[in-house]
Formats: sequence, C-alpha cells, structure tokens
Amino acid sequence: MQYETVIGLETHAQFHTRSKMFCGCKTDFGAPPNTQTCPVCQGLPGTLPVVNRYAVELGLRAALALRCHIAPVTQFDRKNYFYPDLPKNYQVSQNYHNLGVDGRLEIEVDGQAREVGIWNVHLEEDAGKLEHPEDTGANYTAIDLNRAGTPLLEIVSAPDMRSAGEANAYMNELAAILRHLDISDCKMQEGSLRFEAGISVRPVGGEKFGNRVEVKNLNSMSAVVKAIEHERERQVAVLESGGTVPSQTMLWDVQREVTEPMRSKEEAKDYRYFPEPDLVPIEISPEWLDQVREQMSELPAARRKRFIAELDLPPYDAGVIVEQKPIADYFEQTVEQGVEPKTAANWIMGEVMRVLNERLCEIDDLPVSPPMLAELIGLVTDDRISNSVGKTVFGEMCSSGKKAGEIVEEKGLAQISDSGELEAVVKQVLADNPDAVADLESGKQQAKGFLIGQIMRATRGKANPKLAGELIDRLTGD
Repeated sequence: MQYETVIGLETHAQFHTRSKMFCGCKTDFGAPPNTQTCPVCQGLPGTLPVVNRYAVELGLRAALALRCHIAPVTQFDRKNYFYPDLPKNYQVSQNYHNLGVDGRLEIEVDGQAREVGIWNVHLEEDAGKLEHPEDTGANYTAIDLNRAGTPLLEIVSAPDMRSAGEANAYMNELAAILRHLDISDCKMQEGSLRFEAGISVRPVGGEKFGNRVEVKNLNSMSAVVKAIEHERERQVAVLESGGTVPSQTMLWDVQREVTEPMRSKEEAKDYRYFPEPDLVPIEISPEWLDQVREQMSELPAARRKRFIAELDLPPYDAGVIVEQKPIADYFEQTVEQGVEPKTAANWIMGEVMRVLNERLCEIDDLPVSPPMLAELIGLVTDDRISNSVGKTVFGEMCSSGKKAGEIVEEKGLAQISDSGELEAVVKQVLADNPDAVADLESGKQQAKGFLIGQIMRATRGKANPKLAGELIDRLTGD
C-alpha cells in the first residue's frame, strides 16, 4: 500500500523588541542569568502586566503578511500549566480571540507553487530556561528567567504539507518573511525561532487523517526535515505490521536521529484557558492597521520576482540573495553603484558570504560597504586586476577596511595587460615546459590551461589571462 505524509507545523518566533511582552525588562541574548528580570516577569504576587504595543504591531505585520483575517478585537488568555521555568504557573497567551486567523502562505517546491493554510497567528510570552549542569555528579538544575516574558509569536499551520521538502520550503519562506519585516532575527541557535511538527500518514487517496504524532525538541530546520522523514518511515512500518500509531508527543533525539515517546495524548494537559483578568481587550482599528501596513517592507516573494524580472537574476540567485533582508539590501545597494546584477550576485554569494560564514558575523559587521565592493568589482571587470587577485584584495579589505584601489596601489597588484611586458614571461614559461608545449601543438587544449596557470603563478596572479592565452597562441603558432 502507498502512503502519504500529512504535516502541520507550529512556529514560535521571539519578537525583535528591546523589552518584554508585559514589562520593561531587556531581551538581550546572552546576558548573565537572571539579570533581565523584574517582579512582573518573575511572577511575583501583586504585579500587573502592561502590553508592549510594538510587539502587538509586529504581530499584526506577520498576520497581514500571511494574509490572515485580522480580529477587530483581540484578547489575551491564561494558559494554565506547571513547569519549573514558568514563574507564574500560567502563560499569558491567546486562545479565544487570536490576532489573525484563516491565512495562507505560498511556497515553491521543485518549481511548483503550493499554498499552505495558516490556522491562526497569536501572541504570547515565552517561558524561562532550564540549565542542566554538565559537571560530573551534579544533581540540580538551574533556572534562568531572562527569557521569561519575552514577546513570542505563534503561527499554526494547517496540515497541508505532504513531504519534508514542502515543510522545509515552508520554514524557509516563513523565516524570510519574519526577517524581512524585522519581526524576529530567526536565530534558531539562540532559540528565537522554534518549530514543532505534527506528523501522520494515511493511504494515498484517503480522506481521513491518521493519528497525529507531535514532535518537539527540534532545534534546526534540518532536524525538522529528518524528524519528518524518520516519523514517516516509523509510522508506515507500524501500519504495515498491522499495528496502530498512537497519538502522542515525541522528542527528537539529535544524536541518534530518532523520535522517543514523551507522553500520550491521553496524558496531555488541560490548560483551562480563560480570559486574562489583568489585561483589557485590544481594539484593532482600521486606522491602526493602515499605519502598520505603511511600515511593512517588500515581502521576500515580491522581491525575488522583481530581481528576476527587472535585474534578470536567475531564480536560484534571487532565492539565495533574498533569503536574508540585510543581504538583499546590500545587493541592491551594490547594483545601484552601476555593477551588473549577476556579477554582484556572484561576488556576494561567493566571497561575501564565505567571509560572513568564516567570521560568524552579520553583513552589517562587514567593513566592506556596497560602494567599496562595487569599486573592487569594477577593477576586475575593467581588467585592472585579475579575478583571483580580486579575491585576495577582498580579503585584505575585510581585514584592514581599506579601499580596493588603495590596496592594489600599495601592493603593486595591478594586472599586467601590456603585451610587451608579459611576452617575456610567456616565453620563459614556454621554455620551462616543453612537454606542455608539445601537448598543445598536438591538439591537447588542456595544456593551454596549464601554461596559463604557470604564467599566473610566475606573475603572482597579475597577468591578464586573456592576453596570456593570445600570446601563447602566437608564440606556439597555434
């Protein structure tokens, strides 16, 4: 029997705000434990929360971008459960009057467009964090409440995805939207973006869903993909053996790459939602929505289409460039300097991203501004320096902050494009490599590439490769 996978995702994204959801405490990542807390986010008796208006506006940006119906009135609810890192023993969330409902997100998989439904978008506060000491023999767990009360956006998709590839496309597109709208930095390694997957299988063509398994502890998009693929295989094996897949919550074991039972749905908590008595309902007026729309930047899908249509970028390049808004902004600012778009994309996807990955930094931290990159690209395209020397110069620019022209002049890296100056080098290389010359004369064109490489080495990369090739042809009579 053939089976299809049914997938829905719950996404939690921490808002990119300076203060928490209901108090003025900072939200800086990496601060010393319990240094960003106050009586409100510590859940002390007698404290009263105050809603962070900017967090609500960021939630509205997300709901509008996901084409949700916006509630004219939204309200917070108490979600009651006990956990050591939940100081109030309840979480302020939304259940009855969500910020947005019935939205959709368009994704593309293997060149085909798909729509994934969005059941709801709602606001809540994050919990604290448990720290488990790694010391041998440690028998305690520490609690850091810095994260408690951080504004959190939850996005609940419909079970519309049918493969791990579709889930991966959904996660990447959603993260790109959140970054482009400055809603969240989406750094999964810091916990500001988290996913939980609901997975079931059913016979192909069947209308009834199978029993759903919810998988938690997914700390990367690749972990989500692996968990979906593992769960599909596991559930199909259970059904094929005549068994029944129980509805339960599973944890993803990162080391073993398997799911392990956490609890059955029969053991699931009854959260006993009720309206939060300390917070009044929030009216979302048409005027407020218009203000939020005016603050929203171009969405990733529209930007990709524009880059393809107006700048003639290949779809792959546009996808890579637009994945992160700062990279896309950097690209556009480089093109505005007169650089050919495809050339700018090649440099950014190559050298720029390589340096960012090596340094583990953001593009805003790069000392090479778009005008400086444009100057370097101009030196290469004008044949004043070779492409290989250009890469060397870029590395020096990243280290020193100097401009390309300044480095080329200081280090004497200008390309040798004078045929008289280069001819002597070519003659010497030909004399030193008679076997390669013989191969070239017998029709083996790869020998020409070898000789050009020797010329580049002899000139420390400064020879004009095109001119070197022409000189080889003339001097060997090819």
